[in-house]
Amino acid sequence: MSVREFVVLGTASQVPTRHRNHNGYLLRWDGEGILFDPGEGTQRQMLRAGVAAHDLNRICVTHFHGDHSLGLAGVIQRINLDQVPHEVTAHYPRSGQRFFDRLRYATAYRETVRLTEAPVDADGVLAATPSYTLEARKLSHPVESYGYRLTEPDGRRMLPGRLAAHGVGGPDVGRLQREGRLGDVTLEDVSEVRRGQRFAFVMDTRLCDGVHALAEGCDLLVIESTFLDEDAALAADHGHLTAGQAAAVARDAGARHLVLTHFSQRYPDPEEFERQARAAGFEGELTVAHDLLRVPVPKRR
Repeated sequence: MSVREFVVLGTASQVPTRHRNHNGYLLRWDGEGILFDPGEGTQRQMLRAGVAAHDLNRICVTHFHGDHSLGLAGVIQRINLDQVPHEVTAHYPRSGQRFFDRLRYATAYRETVRLTEAPVDADGVLAATPSYTLEARKLSHPVESYGYRLTEPDGRRMLPGRLAAHGVGGPDVGRLQREGRLGDVTLEDVSEVRRGQRFAFVMDTRLCDGVHALAEGCDLLVIESTFLDEDAALAADHGHLTAGQAAAVARDAGARHLVLTHFSQRYPDPEEFERQARAAGFEGELTVAHDLLRVPVPKRR
């Protein structure tokens, strides 16, 4: 049975706190694992969350501020120490190549795993597999930053009433699905489009076109909300979003489940993020993330 869930490894911005580790997030998508923004301490958080190095197929770094990337050194060395048997691909802004190189070779270790570097330098598709398409969009932050979006290909949902009306049953249903036609009956006659699931990961950024493009129609939208609304000027100055801004993006994009994360240490009450998000008019499922939280990708409509 396929598993699609989002595992929160850390939720702090800039500095960790007693209750929040630096950033780190894992998306489990069927048999693959995509690790986003491994900040300092990610390797230990993986252990606490039951995430193994063998679970990782891709690493996606939004930008090279320390709270989003200092854990790369440990994660890469752990992948090699555990001799992960498959290729691991790393995506990150090409402008930060020197930082990636320094982190990849921060200390001496034995390389045993094929780590493919696939840097990002423009909006577009990064990978296409039978299970998903991964794309990147440029964001607005003091250093170059990209958000990531994963889209499952659309499929088709068989309609029992139409199958019965056309006299199609038993093994013929599978044959029709495989071949697209059974005599005079086409697949379109007895099915409807089943929209693929959509996920987006939006970290450090001001409001910009990339934010809205990533969020559009998402089933699960993970987005930073570093500041509360009363500090909107500070958020804009430092290249971040407020809780209300993040929720408004989700509202306008029609997102089904909104996950807020990346919180400034200045706010002691996490519930205030939820209150401000609701005040912005977002009515879907809402989660204020905490470390080691697991969030299932919503079921298909």
